[in-house]
Amino acid sequence: MTSLVFLAAQGGAASSWMNIGMIVLIFVIFYFFMIRPQQKKQKEIKSFQDSLENGKKIITQGGIYGTIREVKENYVVVEISDGVKIKVNKNMVFDSPEDAGK
Repeated sequence: MTSLVFLAAQGGAASSWMNIGMIVLIFVIFYFFMIRPQQKKQKEIKSFQDSLENGKKIITQGGIYGTIREVKENYVVVEISDGVKIKVNKNMVFDSPEDAGK
């Protein structure tokens, strides 16, 4: 009888290790398919926003096409038509027309 209880206790320990292993495996899969690609995309966007310069054609997050005329620390001045300029937060500039098809 005691050997039966001992075997049942050992099976429970192995089962709990397998459960912990499955949780770790799920976290690793979640990291490689969700977190890592998102971090990579954020780095690409940040490097694009840091590389903004005068004369570069851009698309704002609101879908406005324009050309950068002035770059400041937190915003850019974008010319959207002849003589029509708007200030746009740098965080809202996310693409250029050349990269839009990628």
